[in-house]
Formats: sequence, structure tokens, C-alpha cells
Amino acid sequence: MGVVAEHVPVLLDRILELFAPVLGRPGAVLVDATLGLGGHSDALLAAHPELTLVGLDRDPAALERSAERLRRHGDRVHLVHAVYDELPDALAGLGMSTVDGLLFDLGVSSMQLDRDERGFSYARDAPLDMRMDPTTGPTAADVLNTYPPGELVRILREYGEERFAQRIVKAIVAARESEPFERSGRLVELLYSAVPAASRRTGGHPAKRTFQALRIEVNGELEVLRRAMPAALDALAVGGRIVVESYQSLEDRLVKQALAAKAKSRTPEGLPVELPGHGPELRLLTRGAEQANEAEIEANPRASSVRLRAAERIGEAAK
Repeated sequence: MGVVAEHVPVLLDRILELFAPVLGRPGAVLVDATLGLGGHSDALLAAHPELTLVGLDRDPAALERSAERLRRHGDRVHLVHAVYDELPDALAGLGMSTVDGLLFDLGVSSMQLDRDERGFSYARDAPLDMRMDPTTGPTAADVLNTYPPGELVRILREYGEERFAQRIVKAIVAARESEPFERSGRLVELLYSAVPAASRRTGGHPAKRTFQALRIEVNGELEVLRRAMPAALDALAVGGRIVVESYQSLEDRLVKQALAAKAKSRTPEGLPVELPGHGPELRLLTRGAEQANEAEIEANPRASSVRLRAAERIGEAAK
């Protein structure tokens, strides 16, 4: 989630603009599916005094911090410890079935990046954890130390788009035989050695892709997103809007595909009229993916990789 220290939400003005037509209606409900430190939600609640927020996050520390931040909005705020593919259960638990707004700000939050003990950053030596919910599941160290070589290669190639996956995994397997991986500094040193010097000069930090791949694997991010998008769109009321901010190409591709599929007519080609129940369910609100401008990136460097997509629900789902 794109935020900086305390706490600059990415593309906030654009998000306020996209949601303005729908969140001012009486009884409007917004789900912030990736609450983080609550910057976007705080601004949206302030802009729409009758808005109700359902905020989800898998990280208990994020929920604690955002609860403080959002306390001024009183009983309009409902926070739920959940991963965003659990959105239908979260809504059912609150007696809700449809919502007017859905916001996803994907990826790792600044709070997670900035806390050394969470192990997300390759810039500082820390335990190799990388769990967004530190109360459950395997750590990045567990993945490095126990996965078969072929599975590690697949993860680095698929989730990190790492060209040198084979070389890196060969080095990892040799290193873990003498001593299990525990801290990020040792992994970063190995990656500097395994990635060819020419690529280090032109391809960014040699640890970036491997750390991304490990984080996605540890948190099941792509599988969760693949399940979450259809469930979220099913919960969106007619006239409601969804806004998604992605920070890497794999996420953005999944979002693009999910929105595009529901923005198409399902009437067979060649028929002169739209079949009932077969029209588009969504209208795309962005032309492709929108990016941050230079001014925003200068003020908030974590906005540099954002890709924003948005859509409005215009039709009922086919029964």
C-alpha cells in the first residue's frame, strides 16, 4: 500500500474524485479492503459525513494504528481483521450484502516496510519474516530453507520475473546446506554474488525481484487477489464504484483482466439486440492504468510504480 511514514496516501485526490459521485448518497458504505494506516479512508470519511466504512486488514498492528487515526469518525467505522478475499464473510458478519465503494491499495504498506523486524526491506538487515499477518503462516526464511529447488525457481520466475532464478536458487540451496537462512542481510549478499555485474548496473537492486517473489509467496498475494476480485465485484451495488491501486505488473494484470471481463457484453456476436442479463456489468472509468505525475512522485516516492484502475457497476450479474 502506497504510504510514506506519517502518512501520504497515493493518488488521494484522484481517489476522492472517483468516489465523489457515489459516496455522498444516504447510507453509502465503502469497503477499504487494504486499510493499512487508514489514510485514504480518513480522507473519504471526512469528505462524506454520512459514509460508513468497513476497513479490512490482515495485519493486527495496522488495524490498531488505523483505529486510533479513525476514532474521530465514531461509529461510522467498522474494522475487521481479515484478508481481502474474506470480504463476503466480513460483510455478512456486519449484516451487509452490497456496498457503494470498494478500495484496494495493494502490496506492502509503509508501516511494514519501515519496521525492520518485519523483514520486508532489502535495504536493512532484519529477520526474514515478510508475513503481512505475523500471527500466522510460514515466513520467508521457511520458504528459503524448506522449498525444493524447482519450486523456488518457479516462485522467482513467476512472482519476481527474475531472469537469473536458476543461478540464484543454486546459490541458495548450496548456502542453506551449511547454515539455514535467518536474516535478510545474508540473502542480499548472496544475491549480489549470484546476479551478474552487468545486470546489477542496469536492472535495479539485485535483491528487489527475489524479495518481491518471496513476499508474494509468503502472503499468497496473487491467489488472494484472484479470489478477491470476483467476490468484491459481486458485492458492489449498481452505481457503485471500485478503485484499485497496484504496484507491480502481476497484480495489475489480474485487476485488468477481472475488470475487463465484466465490462464486456456476453451477448453472442451478430445478434441485433442485447440479450437480457447479458450486457456489461461494469463501465471502465480509466483509460488503461493511470500513473502518478512527477509532482506526486517527488512528494511521495512510493507513488512511482502505482497503476490505478477504476470501474462503475452498471448492470446486475447474470443469474
